[in-house]
Order: sequence, then C-alpha cells, then structure tokens
Amino acid sequence: MKEAKKIIPSSVLQEKRTELADSFMNGDEPEFMERNSDLLDEYFRESFEKSLVGPEMGINRNPYAIIAQGGYGRQEQCVHSDVDLLFLFHEIIPAQAEELVREVVYPLWDIGLEIGYATRTIKECVSLASEDFEVLTSLLDVRFLCGASDLYSRLKEGIREKVVKKKSKKIVKRLIDANLGRHRRFGDASFLLEPNLKDGQGGLRDYHTILWISRVMFDLKHPRDLEYFGQLSHSEFESLMQATQFIFNVRNRLHSLTRRRNDQLHLEYQTVIAGQMGFVEQNGHPSVESFLGTLHEHSEFIKQLYKMFKMEIPQDKLRSLLSPTKKIGNSFIIQNKMLNFSSSELLMDDPELLFGIFDKSARMKLPLNAEAKRLVRDFSSLVDDDVRKAAKPRKIFERVLTTTGKGVNVLSEMHMTGLLTSYIPEFIDTVNRIEYDSYHHYTVDRHSILTVRNLNLIGTKDDPTSNNLCSDILKEIKSRKLLLLGAFFHDIGKGQRSFNSMEKKSGNTRSNDSDEGHAEMGADIASGVLKRMGYSKKDIETIVFLVREHNLLLDTAKKRDINEEETAIVCARKISSPDRLKMLYLLTVADLAATGPIAWSEWTSVLVRELFLKMLTTIDKGGLGSDEAAEQEKLKKAEMIEQAKEAGLGDLLDNLIDSMPPRYLQIVPVEDILDHIGLYSTLGSSEFVWEVKKVEERNTRIITVCAKDRPGLFSQIAGVFALNNLEVLTAQVFTWKNDAALDIFEVTAPVDTIFEDEIWAKTRQSLLASLGGELDLSRALDEKMKSFSSRSSSGNVIMGGPPRINVDNVSSSYFTIIEIYANDFPGLLYGVTDSIFKSGFDVWIAKVTTGVDQAVDVFYVRDFEGQKLSSASKKDMLIKNIHMILPGAEMKIEDNDNNNEKEIEKNSDCA
Repeated sequence: MKEAKKIIPSSVLQEKRTELADSFMNGDEPEFMERNSDLLDEYFRESFEKSLVGPEMGINRNPYAIIAQGGYGRQEQCVHSDVDLLFLFHEIIPAQAEELVREVVYPLWDIGLEIGYATRTIKECVSLASEDFEVLTSLLDVRFLCGASDLYSRLKEGIREKVVKKKSKKIVKRLIDANLGRHRRFGDASFLLEPNLKDGQGGLRDYHTILWISRVMFDLKHPRDLEYFGQLSHSEFESLMQATQFIFNVRNRLHSLTRRRNDQLHLEYQTVIAGQMGFVEQNGHPSVESFLGTLHEHSEFIKQLYKMFKMEIPQDKLRSLLSPTKKIGNSFIIQNKMLNFSSSELLMDDPELLFGIFDKSARMKLPLNAEAKRLVRDFSSLVDDDVRKAAKPRKIFERVLTTTGKGVNVLSEMHMTGLLTSYIPEFIDTVNRIEYDSYHHYTVDRHSILTVRNLNLIGTKDDPTSNNLCSDILKEIKSRKLLLLGAFFHDIGKGQRSFNSMEKKSGNTRSNDSDEGHAEMGADIASGVLKRMGYSKKDIETIVFLVREHNLLLDTAKKRDINEEETAIVCARKISSPDRLKMLYLLTVADLAATGPIAWSEWTSVLVRELFLKMLTTIDKGGLGSDEAAEQEKLKKAEMIEQAKEAGLGDLLDNLIDSMPPRYLQIVPVEDILDHIGLYSTLGSSEFVWEVKKVEERNTRIITVCAKDRPGLFSQIAGVFALNNLEVLTAQVFTWKNDAALDIFEVTAPVDTIFEDEIWAKTRQSLLASLGGELDLSRALDEKMKSFSSRSSSGNVIMGGPPRINVDNVSSSYFTIIEIYANDFPGLLYGVTDSIFKSGFDVWIAKVTTGVDQAVDVFYVRDFEGQKLSSASKKDMLIKNIHMILPGAEMKIEDNDNNNEKEIEKNSDCA
C-alpha cells in the first residue's frame, strides 16, 4: 500500500484556530463557532482537492463525499468539540478508503483534535439510522463539505423517505424520552449551582431536540425555519437565539479554561468566566451572582420553550384537526385538553381575563396551550394599578396560591408568562436572584413558589416534609390563606439594593439563613403590596409577622440553647399566640424543604420541632413561675430516686445528687442522668470513660464523655473528633461539684459504618494520647489541614465572605454567647474553643452547624469564676486569641452594660 502523504500542513490549521480562539476570548469574534467550522471546512475541501489517494480510487467509478455530522454539521464547533465526519460512498467502500482516512484525519489527530468518523455507503447509513437512534440524530444534522454532492442529496432523501416518514411518531417519542432521561441524569440547568450546559434541563440539548423534532415533523432545514413555519413567534425565536448564543459563549470559555471538552460549569470557573464576559458587581450582587442569574434566565427560557413546543406536537394530526373545541363561557375554549382564549380581542376590553384563564386552569386542572401563554405574555402590560387594586384578580391569586402543587402548577405558569410580576411588580427583584452557595438550590423567585407548593402538599402522598406533626397542625390553623401569602412574600426582600448594601456592610453571609435585613425589608414591601391589594389591617399584621420572623425558629434552634427556659420565653413573647406559632412553624418547615437538602435534613427537622413544642408549651402556660419550677424539680428528683433504686443505683445517687448542678438536673432527662451515674461509677482512676449511642432517626451518634475536670478538656475532645473525621453538631458541658466533667456531644455517624467499632477505638486512643500528652493535637491538626488544603486547592471556592464573630452579652442572663461564622475546615471547632479557653472562659454549651458553605458555631461561655464576659481586658484577649485562628474576622460585641433591665426574672441558682 502506498504511504499517504500530509499534503496539507495541519500546523497551519492549528495556528488559525488558536488565533481565532484568542480573538474570541478577547471578545472580538461573535461568530466564533461558525468561523471555527469554516476553518475545518477549508481544511477538508483542500484535502479533497489535493488528495493523492482520491484519484487512485477513481472518483467517477467510486464517487465519495465528506460530510459533517452532529455539532460540526450544525456549525456549532466549540473550542474543544469533537469533529464528527462521515466518509460517504455510493454502493461499495473501496480498499483505498482506509488510506484516504489516514491522509485526511491522521494529521488532525496529530494536532490534538478529537475526530470521530465513519466510513459507510448510503444503504448502510439508512439501515443504521433505522436501527440506531444515535446514528439517526447525527444524520439529521448532516452538512455537505466536499466530493460528490449527489451522494449527499441521495443520503438526505433516503433518510427522509425510508426512515423519518415511516417512523416519525416513534422517532419523536424516542427523542422526547431520551431528553427526559438526560434531565433526570444531569438535573435542571436553570437553577443548579453547577449546571450542565449541554445535557441539563434548559441546556443546549433541549434546543437540539426542538431542531430534531422539527426536522422529523416539518422537514426543517435551518433554525430560522422555526419562525417561518410558525412553530415559534418572532420574539420567541429571537429570544431562543440570544439564549443559545449566551450558553455557547459560556461553553466555549469553559472549554478554553479547562483545555478540554467540558459541559459541567464547576464553581472554580464561574468567577473567571463572569469577569471575562464583563459582569461586574451591581447593587450589592457579586459579579458571579449576576452571571449565574443571567445564565439561569436563559436556561429557564429554553426549558419553558421546549415544554411549550413539546406540548404543541400533534401526536395524531387527523385527531388534532378533528378535536372538538369546547367553549367555556364567552371568554375561553378547551381544545386538545388545553385552555385558550376564545378571542384575543377580548383582552383589550377586559385585562382581568388574563387572571381568569389561570382561575379556570386551577379549577379544571388543565394547562394553558402555547397560544394562550403567548397572549398572556403579550398582554400582561395591560395590568395597571386599577387591575392590581381590583377584588377579582386578588381572589383569583388567592385561589391559585391554594392550588399550587396540586396538578398543574398554576402559580409557576402565572410567573413564567410574566403575569405574576405584572400584578406584583415588587416580585421582579427576586427573579433569577442567585444566592451563591450550595445551601440554596433555587433562585429566590422559584424558591418562594416552591415554598407555597410545599405547604399545599403537606399531608399528601407527595409531602416533602415527611412530618405528621405538620399535617396535624395545618388542620388547626385559623387561616391557610394568610399562611400561603406569608410563604409567597417571605423572601421578597432579597434582591433589594439597600438590603444587599446592608448585608455587605454588616458582613452577613448567605450560607446562614439568619439575615434580618431581607426579612425586615421584605416585611415593609409585603405591607405595601397587601395594602394595595385591599387586605384588612389585621390580616396584613399576621402576614407581615410571618415575613419578618420567618427565620426566627431556625435561627433560635441552631444558635441558642433550646433547653434554657429563657430562650423559649423570649421567642414566645415575640410570637404571642399559638396560631401564629403554628403558622410560623409550618412556614419554617416548608421554607427549609424548598431551600435544599443541606438546609432540610433530619437533624434540622428535629431541632426545629423540639423548639416549636417547647415554645407551644410556654405560650399555652405562659411560662413557668418560680413556684411551679420548684415543684417540677421536686417531682423530677422523686422520680429519679425511685428509678435509681430500681436500677440498683440508689446509693450512688445519694452520694452524687448534691454534686449535680441545678442546670444539669433541670434539663437532663432522668433516664440520661441514671446512665451518667452508671458511667461515672466506672471512671475510677482512668483519664476518661465514654459511651457511644446511635440515634437512628437522624443517623447521628451521642458520645457522653465522663472525665476528671481539667482545663481545655472540651477543646481537646473536639480536636480529637476533627482528627478522626467526626463532625460535631451540638455539645453540652456539665461540671459536677465533685470535679467530674460530663461533656455530651452529638456527632455525625462515621462515613464507614461497617468499621464503626474500629473508628471509635482509634478515636478513643487518640483522646487518651492527647490527654496524656503523647499527642500534639495542634500539630496533628495542622498536618491534616495541609492535606485538606492540597486536596481541595483546585476546586476551593470561598463563597461565604470573610469570617465574622458576634459576641452577645445580652440574650442570655447567665452566659456570654459567641457566634462564629467562617469557612469550615478540619480543626476549626478545636481552634476556636482552645482560643476561648486561653482567653479565660469555659464552654458550657456549643451548637455547631456544619455541611454548609460556612460553619456557624455558637458557644455559651462563662469565665473561670462563673461570670459573663465583663472586663475590657478580657474582651481584648478574646478578640486577639480568636483572630489568631480566624485572621481578618470582623468582630461585633453586643453589650448591655448600661441597661440592667432583663425580660425575665433572674434566678441566680438556675445555672
């Protein structure tokens, strides 16, 4: 066989493509993909003209053509996209075909291009297209490059006549099913923090599926034909082109950054691409949030357009034409089980019909057809202040709120057509508003709608809360309507300019959902909207309360000691009534479930539920008076003595009960106290003893450590847990008067539960070594931190802002509360608690939130004399020591030195 020669220098192609890519990255090449395709076209045409192998095959006897397929066929050639080729022959593939491929393709492999090629006859192509779905979709996008053009024409005709026409219905169904499979695998690109630009829902494959279906159904030749054939309106087509152009722009930049074909937009590339595309910080929104918001907006448009396009596909053309049109009054019709207006002219005279069709959709559980959605979108500008103040649209809006989640998601449809933001213009600031963390999975607008949906699904088979308590409470509240309105408006303050500025100045982070700024602003906005809509003063007060306090239960459960009576009393006084508390609890649960899996976990569910039940008791009973508290303590002691005798621990209890501090006796259940006595009895001369209990309902472990009290014990235990990859969730610290320390930790279950016993044995040995001075815990954690940093450096994206420290000397009568907000890392808890100890304070209670972008660690502390933080020198020492662990942290100290009034009567023996 004659050796093939590289007659076209591929290096020239390489240089041209590099120059073109550089021009694109500089923003000078808007038609990059087409130009990139053109460069490849030139190469193949010149290769054909100057081929040494082609003449030997005798093109007259064995005509052949080189044809572009797939993305290359569509002229969507991205920076590192595959080049998909077909070497097409008439009836016989000659022996020299392999040498032809070497001559044309091998030089491209040499310069690093990914080339996919097939060598087939027309008959083979038609046969494979009939059997192989992937082959068919590639052949739907073929484009002639060079050679015998009549072969290309015959191929197109063969595919059309022998495959597409005969199996059009089956092909369309297969295209839709394949796309659905991609959506399930890659998720929704219109809200995910790390979307798949190609295969996610709202990604480029949705656009390609529209093209493929149109080629099958309507013999579409060019994307512009979607408008010419009436499948899309002019504005829809223009918006589609803008959306795909934006996503392709992002995709090409992602290819360039990663130097490979890549469709997954990971965090580490987003800020870079946002800067490259000219996004800057606006109104307090970081550039990356604006970038993602725009990307999600375009993906959402493609997603909705694809849904609408799919809905309009005539599955059976004859039946579709003969389907009877049923009139609904004078204004609406039903055809093909979808709603439409009977005439667009009616809307000019009565804009309230825009709401009426959604009312029918909610009542009849029927979707709007594509034409109806277009009309709503086009006529939404008719909604003025008179319509916004009218009673009928308000009643329909309320009805839509109560049906969202049941059948057709009418509220979502109302939003996607633009009617919702026309009716409530204040809501537009939440549209595509990104919260740049892995805590919030949805844009603010969709999160709000999902929260409403979650409330409506409580008690159904699709209940996202899996909480029977919620189902019972929902039946008890006085007004479901007010709860749903509170849910709709609860985050309307996010996205406001002054809120974002306020966040930036205060150092608030988005990873903890405790920001009072957006809640306060949202309450003001909701109040104005509700007044305009005509709600009563009493109803407005209830809804505004829900908006303003929608984070109260979660914040309190995560950051305060819910066993402390003072916590429940302070919260209860804010809420004041059982009905409001029940609504607030339901809103909290629905809000968390609509945020994401990190926010709504079994752990969070238990925390919030326990706080709710304690507060409900407090509100119902009005709190415990000192006499009632004393009586309860007396009854508890009697029960404890009786159970101790039954367990054979009576003598031990008699010896120890006077050593137990009042706070311990007050909040620890009798069963646990008896367990602690039994554990203490085994301590002897040991450094410590412990007990590990499984908590199946939330997949955690409770470790009770009993030891002789020593300085820094808590921080050493926390450090050993970090060293062994055990995340602390909460901790309670008790010191008995006989110098016995009881530190009770709730931690995440070990990752490898099969070898759980071995993990605990190793952890125990680490703690023994640390307490015995054989293990330098600080050094060991430093080494672990280095390993952690090296593993995560390539993808480490700090999203939560600078660390922040709040020192609260007001909220608790007996403790100073220190709140730490910082990017989590191994040993953070150890470092902070060690710093607190070195500053002269003991940790009595710790609440730790892990698993989000920033850790939120809260510590109840007192100094070694049992007092709250008081002197300026101790404050300075605390700040200095914590700053050594968290350099650059913003510090805020909330004190009440000049105000001795407290909300509750103090009892100095309580602690």
